Amino acid sequence: MRILIVEDEPTLCNQLERAITAAGHTVECASDGITAHHLGDVEDFDAVVLDLGLPALDGLSVLRRWRAAHRNMPVLILTARSAWHEKVAGMDAGADDYLAKPFHMEELLARLRALLRRLGEHASAQWQCGPILLDTRQARVLVDGMPLQLTSHEFKLLSLLMQRKGEVLSRTELSEHIYPQDGDRDSNTIEVFVGRLRRKLPAGCIETVRGLGYRLVEPGCTERTRAPCACACWRACWPGCC
Repeated sequence: MRILIVEDEPTLCNQLERAITAAGHTVECASDGITAHHLGDVEDFDAVVLDLGLPALDGLSVLRRWRAAHRNMPVLILTARSAWHEKVAGMDAGADDYLAKPFHMEELLARLRALLRRLGEHASAQWQCGPILLDTRQARVLVDGMPLQLTSHEFKLLSLLMQRKGEVLSRTELSEHIYPQDGDRDSNTIEVFVGRLRRKLPAGCIETVRGLGYRLVEPGCTERTRAPCACACWRACWPGCC
């Protein structure tokens, strides 16, 4: 998942970035309201952690502008303002949850998971594809119950493939998921990470769709078994498939 952190205090921003990245997400950071508004307006994020006391443009104004533009990603407000009327103002502006400083990082991560679950089944804490089980809460992968050692980039790549199991994802889309918006994106490196994952996962899990990208399938699930059988010409090509 892609998470936008909007926090002007550098130490806290770094702590949030490390914790959310360790949970298996790709993180983008902004330290002022104008930058945050721009990123949320032009980039797609699965959730936002938004401080209210921002320079240039306050957090409530950022949130109101996003909602006015129909940017509906879940937003967790993070602020030192704990008075009830401040919470009401945040909710009225379109926030999905509210966490007052100081806070425990585990509580923030739990609230973030809850927001992501509302996106649907793909935001589950665990995803499974055949013998592969990926746990975002513990940032680990099991294959047939045995732990699999992955680098952070490999974990992020596998996370997206499992979220969208069966879908073809382009190298550009995978690259954007792994690297921050202002990072040194290179879609060619995706081939390297895919190659590493293939060596670690059961054979046949990651398919190459020529000219389009990659998709994750359950081992043994071939194009033949995935294809619809209602088509007469397909039955002619694969007699007995029905």
